Amino acid sequence: MATKVIVNIPGETPYDVRIGAGALDGLGQRMRAVEALASMERVLVITDANVAPLYRDQAKASLAAEGFRVSDIVVPAGEETKSLAVAGEIWEAMAQLSLERDCVVVALGGGVVGDLAGFIASTYMRGVSLVQVPTTLLSMVDSSVGGKTGVNLAAGKNLVGTFKQPAYVCADTSTLVTLPEREWTCGCAEVAKSAVIDSDEFFFWLVDAADALAARDEAVAAEAIARSVVFKADVVAADKTESRGVRECLNYGHTLGHAVETLAGYGTFSHGAAVAEGMRFAARLGVALVDTPLELVESQDALLDALGLPALAWSAEPEAMLDAMKRDKKARHGQVRFVLPRDVGAWELVDVDDATLLEHLGAWERSKG
Repeated sequence: MATKVIVNIPGETPYDVRIGAGALDGLGQRMRAVEALASMERVLVITDANVAPLYRDQAKASLAAEGFRVSDIVVPAGEETKSLAVAGEIWEAMAQLSLERDCVVVALGGGVVGDLAGFIASTYMRGVSLVQVPTTLLSMVDSSVGGKTGVNLAAGKNLVGTFKQPAYVCADTSTLVTLPEREWTCGCAEVAKSAVIDSDEFFFWLVDAADALAARDEAVAAEAIARSVVFKADVVAADKTESRGVRECLNYGHTLGHAVETLAGYGTFSHGAAVAEGMRFAARLGVALVDTPLELVESQDALLDALGLPALAWSAEPEAMLDAMKRDKKARHGQVRFVLPRDVGAWELVDVDDATLLEHLGAWERSKG
């Protein structure tokens, strides 16, 4: 049975997130039920080379059955696809297909496809409709909801992007069956992030459910997705464009995590593995700066271990990590900012001076032996 979460963001049209096995078969029907999409004729499915052989035909068949004229573009799989060069090729292809403002872009895939297709939809002809069809745990619990889009530059991740809310999100949990273990644990990291920041109720539910989630229990996975979507929807509703400081809580673990991804090389570690490492670091930094309880550090470590996200056996020189953090888009005026947990469900956004950060990065590096 499907679960429906309604995302209601001030100034935006509310949209449904449908979570459940078999949701993809009803994609066309559900899109026709969305007022903004009901009269649309043209649909462009953007997917990648990994997902296309698995789910492209199923998605296109559902859309065609409702009278949509469907085209598709398949991009290479991997983080390197999130580039202005690939975006330019897709814009040109859309023009060659004579797609106009009344077309719908359907993002079928994981976070890379979702971010890229969302960016395409927000910019082609100054904006066309977008539907997100996430096929990874990470994209279901995080990137398909909330409207952030983006592409990478050589200098860092997601440095060019827009805010573009989808008209509908279709999270078919049966697509998770084909997900590699690396990608499953990647999504688990974002669930853990949400639980730590959200509340005792979510956190302790996840502690109890961690083994089942790691084992891909279908009911537990659906519950984890729904809880994460509700959490993110509430945060985005309070701070749509990350201008009030509230939405920055979603960056918990990402400050060090993005630096790890940049210095290790995109793809060396999954995004989730890097974020989990960032959560471990931020909690320890929090002990020194905001009196984070040691009990939380230990509980979070145990939770990440249970979810298949052990501490990374990798490090880099503190000065290189600091430089990477300062080039990240979350830095302000050359100052590195961290989301630090004061306790479960309570967090603080802290500017950390270079000397303090270098001291803690040195301790982090030494901990790797």
